[in-house]
Amino acid sequence: MTASRQPVVIRRHGLADYVQTLQQMQDFTRNRNAATRDEIWLLEHPPVFTLGTNADPAHVLAPGDIPVVQVDRGGQVTYHAPGQLVVYVLLDLKRLRLGIRELVCRLETAIIATLADYGVNAAGREGAPGVYVDGQKIASVGLRIRRNCSYHGIAVNVMPELEPFARINPCGYEQLQVTSLAQLGVDVGVAEFGGALAQQLCSQLDLDAAA
Repeated sequence: MTASRQPVVIRRHGLADYVQTLQQMQDFTRNRNAATRDEIWLLEHPPVFTLGTNADPAHVLAPGDIPVVQVDRGGQVTYHAPGQLVVYVLLDLKRLRLGIRELVCRLETAIIATLADYGVNAAGREGAPGVYVDGQKIASVGLRIRRNCSYHGIAVNVMPELEPFARINPCGYEQLQVTSLAQLGVDVGVAEFGGALAQQLCSQLDLDAAA
């Protein structure tokens, strides 16, 4: 491990229930102390719509049989499902000397760099956190900070079913179009893309994966 880099534990949780995972993130953040190593969790969720702390329920247009869960992250409404890579960043921002805005910027930069490795030209958007390809959203960012520590994180559409995004105003924007790597013609699995993104996150956040 490089002396200037902080250790991070990378965990792969596979397909995990959303509510249980949220509880685990909250418990981890509540119980951590100055000696607790940071962690990055890579996973997928069964279909679920989630509403951030300031979300307007009116942005959920027609949920059908997909559950809607109120959560404690920032942002509006989004959708999680198998085929979408979810990455939760459980970081001590004080130890990393990062502000919230800088953290969001580095998360977006890591996503953009990973997409570029797969031939996808993506970019951020001023005033609208997330990552976009030709105006279509491919990744979202939503965080909660508690006692200078972050949880929640990012979601990247690798190969999920996209139809349920039409049942909401994604991130609170009417008629916002959503895309995925599969829709863009990129043949990559969630696990492979997750491994590549984890490497970029470590680079952007000055972290070293702990043995």
